[in-house]
Amino acid sequence: MKLNLTKPIVFFDLETTGLKITTDRIVEIAFLKIFPNGDKEKKNWLVNPTIPIPEEVSNIHGITDEKVKNEPTFKELVNDIFNFIKGCDLGGYNSNKFDIPLLAEEFIRADFDFNINNIKTIDIQNIFHKLEKRTLSAAYKFYCNKNLENAHSAMADTNATYEILLAQIDKYDEIENNIEFLSKFSNIRGNCADLAGFIKFNDKGEEVFSFGKYRNTTLKEIWEKNPGYFSWISNADFPKFTKKIIDNFVLKIKLENKLTS
Repeated sequence: MKLNLTKPIVFFDLETTGLKITTDRIVEIAFLKIFPNGDKEKKNWLVNPTIPIPEEVSNIHGITDEKVKNEPTFKELVNDIFNFIKGCDLGGYNSNKFDIPLLAEEFIRADFDFNINNIKTIDIQNIFHKLEKRTLSAAYKFYCNKNLENAHSAMADTNATYEILLAQIDKYDEIENNIEFLSKFSNIRGNCADLAGFIKFNDKGEEVFSFGKYRNTTLKEIWEKNPGYFSWISNADFPKFTKKIIDNFVLKIKLENKLTS
């Protein structure tokens, strides 16, 4: 079986300094690009995160400060990384919640204008949890009848992720072999405006917050009631991509007000 594609899709996995999107950094990134004709292309980089890797994290993925001290930083790799995924959809395991938001943070830190317009994302973990509820290693054993050797190696996890998706499509009649369906089916957080799920679109296509005292309230309504709330978000510990959405909204509102005044 091969994926039914209209454009390439890149499956990827990150190894990082930790699990916090706003402060942790990438130490390894692996890409597996699948073309519509079935051809494949792989890329794998070790990355100097420019911050220390905690010992307990190194014990999981085996990447230490010493191992990456002479490797390029993300900023030095940013053009190569962007060119590899340019024009592609994205897939991964827990990628909607972690890998894609963290990748976006790294792009923004590198002063690179990254957005997800016209990109479909497939989160294989969400498909798995909807239908079987297991870990990546268990998913690989369940769907592919293989043991996941070198777990927490970015390329091993990336290859396993791709193979699991193919097996899922083959196993379940309700799963369609097209990226539009797979992207929607693997999205369990709704239609998000940002990557971390703090801002979503409601049924009318309006941007609303998904948390706190203004949960499900449109940004426009909040601006009219309490514009200072946006300043708080800009100074609080939110992902840079979320802040970028807020900054663009505020800029748009100020411009509209200026034109109508």
